[in-house]
Amino acid sequence: MTSTPPTWGKAERLDAGQMADELHTRTGTRLVVEGPCAGGEVGAAFVRWEDGHRSVLKWRPHSRKADLLRGPLAVCEAARTAGIPAPGTELVEQVGHAVVMVQELRPGTQLDHLDESLLRQVLDINDRQKDLLVDRPDIPQIQLFLQDDGPGYCLHEPLRQYSKRTAALERRIREVAPDAARHHDAVHLDFHPGNLLAEDGSITGLVDWDGAGRGDHRLDLVTLYFGAHHQNQPLETSMLDGVLKRIPDDELKPLWAHMSLRLTDWAIRHHTDDDVNHWLDLAEQCL
Repeated sequence: MTSTPPTWGKAERLDAGQMADELHTRTGTRLVVEGPCAGGEVGAAFVRWEDGHRSVLKWRPHSRKADLLRGPLAVCEAARTAGIPAPGTELVEQVGHAVVMVQELRPGTQLDHLDESLLRQVLDINDRQKDLLVDRPDIPQIQLFLQDDGPGYCLHEPLRQYSKRTAALERRIREVAPDAARHHDAVHLDFHPGNLLAEDGSITGLVDWDGAGRGDHRLDLVTLYFGAHHQNQPLETSMLDGVLKRIPDDELKPLWAHMSLRLTDWAIRHHTDDDVNHWLDLAEQCL
């Protein structure tokens, strides 16, 4: 194994105070930053408006406002229309290379794991994502990046250089044939317990739709499975095992390959050798 070359880089973190100041300069809207939200790799912060209500300030670096409006934010609104508890968007502004968003603060608390009742509610949400965008051909298709790098994630070079084992995984990922079917589902793209909120036994929020787009909604189930496996949640893993086994192998492999690339690359650049080995063990179960 090698040490992480600095040229690979890490994700840029949100400077909430600076972004709140930029929003005030550009829009006249004054927001008081209360503090960071828990979890997340890029950052989000609780803010308070002048009328007293609270929201969440987020950013997406190296993005364009027009792309977010026609992509992730359009998917989020479609999800809300379908009864999925996604947050409303209150403000969107281009700030240099980044897009800054202020979104509704959904009720409930972040989940560490899902019990059987909550997991069934989550599976129902995923069912509602199917064919949700059939009347929205304008919303772009998500990319799995099995052959080429993604925008700041799903990078291939870290796997090629880190170790012989990660290099072998990267070769297998590039050999996976993408699913030929054209899907019209809403895909959240970061569908794990940390982005779910619950209150009194009910799911009250599915947040962080920043990467959402059109694709195969079952990618979100694979994402959920990887998250449950990482947190060592046997109930979630066993229930999701049954769901994933119903997906034909040639349709499951591209989704599994995407998550394997995404999380192994991220672990190489941001986490520890143990994390890398964890994702390799899981990746190799299917690839």
